[in-house]
Amino acid sequence: MTKERDKQDKIENIVKDVKVLSDKCNRDVDGKFYFNYEYYLKELNRILVELKQIQPELFQDIDLVEDAKDRSLASGSLTGEQVAKLYEISAVTDKLLSRLGQIIEEKVQPVVILERIFNCFHQVVRQLRNRYDSRETIDVKDEYDVQDLTHALLKIYFGDIRPEEWTPSYAGSSSRMDFLLKDEHLVVEVKKTRDIMRDKQVEEQFIVDIGRYKAHPDCKTLVCFVYDPEGFISNPTGLENDLSKLSTESLSVKAYVFPK
Repeated sequence: MTKERDKQDKIENIVKDVKVLSDKCNRDVDGKFYFNYEYYLKELNRILVELKQIQPELFQDIDLVEDAKDRSLASGSLTGEQVAKLYEISAVTDKLLSRLGQIIEEKVQPVVILERIFNCFHQVVRQLRNRYDSRETIDVKDEYDVQDLTHALLKIYFGDIRPEEWTPSYAGSSSRMDFLLKDEHLVVEVKKTRDIMRDKQVEEQFIVDIGRYKAHPDCKTLVCFVYDPEGFISNPTGLENDLSKLSTESLSVKAYVFPK
């Protein structure tokens, strides 16, 4: 697991912890049930310490919550200062959720959008074939057709899309096209399976692609889309997992095979 992915996993786990803490704390504040004060204080400060270690530049302005000075209890009730601290804990958890939500959205959103496009790609192809009055349409028969339709669908969600053409020696005489989403520092690589392009051949080509994009100045994420309408890929999930494991510290790799 790369350092970047490890950090992302830690942040996502912290998001879950903050959501649980926020729900419990807000529920108790609304119900004026204050007896879990010490647990909430300890849990919030633990989360803050972790966040300051993972991304100090984003959380250094949020201070740890100090314990109330007046800790005397009367008939098991909290003091007024402790109750005020509980409200402070609730406010800090809400602030953390807002900031963490922005971080997760920034990192995940482009890939989530692409996954939705790929998941619906085959349905779009089928719909295009059924035009009114049998009018002319695009029929996705080869990799060039997949590229053209992918490019059109990307334009719905992304502004700066830069097709990159290349003709590497191992690809024979046929040039191929990738799509650089410059603002997202992301490249979309598209392939279509055929009788001589199955699991092994697809994986081998992507391994070469991954090697190229490790040094690409504008690529931090490589998203691999395999369009497999005839079902030539025998183990789609296995191929996706194997390719994703090729992520490095400088390049995150995501792979999708559709339809399954």
